[in-house]
Parts: sequence; structure tokens; C-alpha cells
Amino acid sequence: QVQLIESGGGLVQAGGSLRLSCAASGRSFSSYVMGWFRQAPGKEREFVAAISRSGGNTYYADSVKGRFTISRDNTKNTVYLQMNSLKPEDTAIYYCAAGSLLTFATMTRGYDYWGQGTQVTVSS
Repeated sequence: QVQLIESGGGLVQAGGSLRLSCAASGRSFSSYVMGWFRQAPGKEREFVAAISRSGGNTYYADSVKGRFTISRDNTKNTVYLQMNSLKPEDTAIYYCAAGSLLTFATMTRGYDYWGQGTQVTVSS
């Protein structure tokens, strides 16, 4: 069992930056693939970024590539999402997730545990 708690969301102007954190409790954080997803009002939850167990491989949605960076610190049981050059269309609730299979890292079905989410609002 893994519990995930996101933090770092808030209101920011377009062009600004935010850093999201996701702290995991439970055992064997380093054995999980970690991902970030987001869900805007009236839309389905969508993949944002994922990182392999060691942090050596990262994956991004085309919409955030070059602007967002995912990283993890296995000594702190924490995964991060650095978001730069934010746009109003990045407004959403951002969710952290933990999964077992890197093969499905870009899909919601690839994850077993989810956090409660943190709101990110980008004003124009």
C-alpha cells in the first residue's frame, strides 16, 4: 500500500512557474514507476509525465515537453514536477500516481495508487 500526497499547486500568471511535489508513504517507493496526470473541468484525466524507478528514463506528453520536468528523490520518497512557461490551458487538478509497469506509464490503467490532487490555475 502506498499513500500519495501532492503539494505545491496554486494560482500563477501565464509564463510563470510552479513546482509540484508528491510525498509517498509506505514501503518500497523506489520500486514504483511514478507519474503525473491532470484533469481539467469537463475533460478526461490525461497523462503529463512519468519517470522510471531509478529516474533514468522520463516521458512527457507533447503538450508539456520542453516546459515541464519530472524528477524523483528515492531517499526522500518524493517525486517532483517542475512546471515552467505555464499557459492557461495547463489549468487543471494535478494528480500523482504510482504504478508497477513502465510499459503502461502513459496510461491511467498503468497505475495502482493515486493522490488526492492539487489545483493548478494559470491566469492569462
